[in-house]
Amino acid sequence: MKIYIKYMVSLRCKMVVKEELRKLGLHFIIVDLGEIELMEDLSASEHEQLKLGLLRSGLELMDDKKAVLIDKIKKVIIQMIHFNDELPSIKYSDYISQKLDYDYTYLSNIFSEVNGITIQQFIISHKIEKIKELIIYNELNLTEISYKLQYSSVAHLSNQFKKVTGMTPTYFKNLKNKSRILLEEVGNQLANKS
Repeated sequence: MKIYIKYMVSLRCKMVVKEELRKLGLHFIIVDLGEIELMEDLSASEHEQLKLGLLRSGLELMDDKKAVLIDKIKKVIIQMIHFNDELPSIKYSDYISQKLDYDYTYLSNIFSEVNGITIQQFIISHKIEKIKELIIYNELNLTEISYKLQYSSVAHLSNQFKKVTGMTPTYFKNLKNKSRILLEEVGNQLANKS
């Protein structure tokens, strides 16, 4: 039985989900970002207990098919930007379409309808958070960061960074308290402005 979970975007989330499943005596085949596969079906009582246990940790069971698809889109983007060593060499739209086996226009329309922002805006938000992370780590210079995240130039990266954050990458680097957004919250600030 497959179950989809909203806001499950990190290894810590996976550990929380595994612990909740163990508490209920449930056996899992796979616990991945955003989804789990159980060996058995859930009873109504187990479903409710799992739902409540996950809510205490800020996670939600998903039942709506659109919500599940939106979560899969977000998961693909988060995986692509934050957890791969390098970005795909093909267009993001083709990559997402291939990963989910859906037409990109369909995915794009549903994503925009539900979230109030485009997939492209969501990707840019995540790229900006990745830039912040790489600046904080201080292992790469801006030229290397722009290359790693497939910007055409440092100027392009800087312009996009400033447009989203209101500050230049250099200004961000020199801040004493560098603020980042939780991965599960990235993109929400754009939707809230709309």
